[in-house]
Amino acid sequence: MEWILLAVLAIIITGAIVLVVIGLRDSGNEDKLQGRLAEFAARGEAASLEEIELSQPLSERIVVPLARSFGRFATRFTPQNAIQSTAHKLELAGNPRGLDPSIFWLARFFFAILLAGGLFFVFSVSENSWTWSRRLIIVALAALFGFFLPEMLLQSKIARRQKSVRKAMPDALDLLTICVEAGLGFDGAMQKVYEKWDTELSMAFGRALREIQLGKLRREALRSMADRLGLPEMSSFVAAVIQSEQLGVSMAKVLRIQSDQMRIKRRQRAEEEAHKAPIKMLIPMALLIFPSICIVLMTPAVLMMMHSALSGILGFN
Repeated sequence: MEWILLAVLAIIITGAIVLVVIGLRDSGNEDKLQGRLAEFAARGEAASLEEIELSQPLSERIVVPLARSFGRFATRFTPQNAIQSTAHKLELAGNPRGLDPSIFWLARFFFAILLAGGLFFVFSVSENSWTWSRRLIIVALAALFGFFLPEMLLQSKIARRQKSVRKAMPDALDLLTICVEAGLGFDGAMQKVYEKWDTELSMAFGRALREIQLGKLRREALRSMADRLGLPEMSSFVAAVIQSEQLGVSMAKVLRIQSDQMRIKRRQRAEEEAHKAPIKMLIPMALLIFPSICIVLMTPAVLMMMHSALSGILGFN
């Protein structure tokens, strides 16, 4: 029985290591095979496709395709709506590490099995007085936590990305306004924003520009950009830009108004966070600062009372 548990635990740990390797590898936006082709072309060497594929790292040739196969197998048991929702969330998170829904759902199942299997193994080899019903409940809770852990990490990544975009929007709109007022077109102004900064917002502008260059209509590319960011501020900005383009309104004036509104909203958010600060400071003050102050202030008084005539009355002796 013990060797079976050890084998199961080894399989689980191996799967977890595979997922960690995939998570730490470079982003999947770059085509590794295309990079190898460019490398051989720069050297001027003639090589077959098989040689180029064999020159790739082992993780790209075996580990990643194997993990994707397991991920596709896992998605067969997942509702289609959940897969589409996961794909949308990955878009909102900026496609971290080139993840796709199959790999993400595979990670969820593996983390659930990893935590549940680890606890089950610990309960099996340890000697305690817990009943098996209590152990199974704890194992089930660990499996649920492991299953929802990647989802929580993804939501945290989405929140950080949206916060970064909100913070960068007023400055980006100011630069757009200056460029348009200086005579550049809107596409040229977006290019300047993409070239000047290396932020989530500038990369979103760069992707929209590439879509426009590939033949996509500007309004469709901008709407797609707003959908990928998932921010009401970006949606209202895109709607204002598209409306000004359709109605013939001055683009510079629209951008100036949008920039002023974004700065007002950013100031309002800063004031809101400032009003929340005293509430957030209350817990560390009550648990950490106040007890330390009481110890520092009261210890000398207690020591003086212990060595005074009141020590016998108070029962210190």
